[in-house]
Amino acid sequence: MSPPQECLSFETHSDVLTSSPGGNRTSPGHSFLLTRDFGFVWWSQLLSQVADGVSKLALLWFVYSITGSPLKTTIVGVLQTVPPILFGPFIGVLVDRFSKKSILIVTDLIRALLIGVVPCLIPAGQFTVESLYVLVFLYGVATAMFVPTLSSSIPFMVSRPQFTAANALLQSTTSIGIIMGPLVSGVGIALSGSQEVLCLNAVTYLASVACLLPIRLTSVSATRSADRPARRVLDELTEGLRHTFGQGSIVVIMLMASLYTFSAGAFTTLFPVFAKTLLDLGPVEVGYLWSWLGVGFFLVSIFLVKLTGWDLRQRIQAIALSSVFGGVALCALSWTHGLWAATVVVGVIGVGLGAWTPIAWGLIQEISPAQLVGRVMAIYTAIATAASMLGMTIFGWITEAFGERIGVIGIGIVFFALALVATGCKKRLVPDHGEANKVTDGQLLLTLPQIDGHL
Repeated sequence: MSPPQECLSFETHSDVLTSSPGGNRTSPGHSFLLTRDFGFVWWSQLLSQVADGVSKLALLWFVYSITGSPLKTTIVGVLQTVPPILFGPFIGVLVDRFSKKSILIVTDLIRALLIGVVPCLIPAGQFTVESLYVLVFLYGVATAMFVPTLSSSIPFMVSRPQFTAANALLQSTTSIGIIMGPLVSGVGIALSGSQEVLCLNAVTYLASVACLLPIRLTSVSATRSADRPARRVLDELTEGLRHTFGQGSIVVIMLMASLYTFSAGAFTTLFPVFAKTLLDLGPVEVGYLWSWLGVGFFLVSIFLVKLTGWDLRQRIQAIALSSVFGGVALCALSWTHGLWAATVVVGVIGVGLGAWTPIAWGLIQEISPAQLVGRVMAIYTAIATAASMLGMTIFGWITEAFGERIGVIGIGIVFFALALVATGCKKRLVPDHGEANKVTDGQLLLTLPQIDGHL
């Protein structure tokens, strides 16, 4: 059962500032980025995602060029998914107990050091695949803390009607990172090599940390919860698990998330393999093509910002439709010839992959009480990343055993399955939460738990 909630009513006239739980206000200067604090987070994520885009291609290209093995290349992705699975539920407790701002800054700084600064300190002769695997695993631990902290911070920066828009704007940073990062990385790899690209990329990571310093957030009983004895951790973990698996809607969302990450994680990890083998591309062309995956993400993200007023049924329909688009495009990629044709197909794949995360995160943030959202998001992340790891492993083996074309088609079939599940589960989700999305009589009913304490 959820804790008692109070119902707050806000006028929805255009000349009235919209209050958010975090004490921010939407003003004309922040209309696109919603609030002041969310604006700082958005710029931080933009820099971080560009850095991630640069690093990811450099890491994957390094491993594949050394080993020549698609299966060993997927280990880079697998190692990043293990920490959320092992530590996710306990991470959720920490996210709900301690300062979200501090967690965001510390974990982002650690990620900057691991994938930016440390590779600069390792002599070229000792920068082996094994040493890279260690760095990637530690990076995954920091990311396992960062992602649920970021997602659970949304309710404290923007108002409830803006949840989907805020998540879409965050995903727009991911898409910009995919557009710019691999292209810059591909050119850098061609000119100087993978290790040098990682070293130069450290500056971008550190700049993203600096953008987090000015944010101000409000949390739920943050000071009191931080003082609780350690024995309460198990009780809080149990509370989070009970709420997560006691809500049928959250369970359904996690089922769909598992299908999504099972296929999407495999595709993004094996993308350099598909591009190099099926299309015979070098690092510069692979970086260019990967950027078009980001173009698709960006277009969907901008579209999702505009659907704040959509009800739950329409949002689930958007997931089903985008999954069909993604499945068709993935199957088409296996028979595509030429860089220009592949550019269009990969852009459509980006459109197909891009709708899931903003909608799913927004639904969980709406369903979960603010004081539990960190735990719910951490459990969600653990399950989704477990499915991603399984998908990367299975499709890495399928690709190595049966060829790249079979691997791509198999991933596309999973997206068709996601569309079917989303269509079938729509009726289960809508009756529970459809009413929460209605605006009547010029007023918006915003349901929030009592908020106190500061972060």
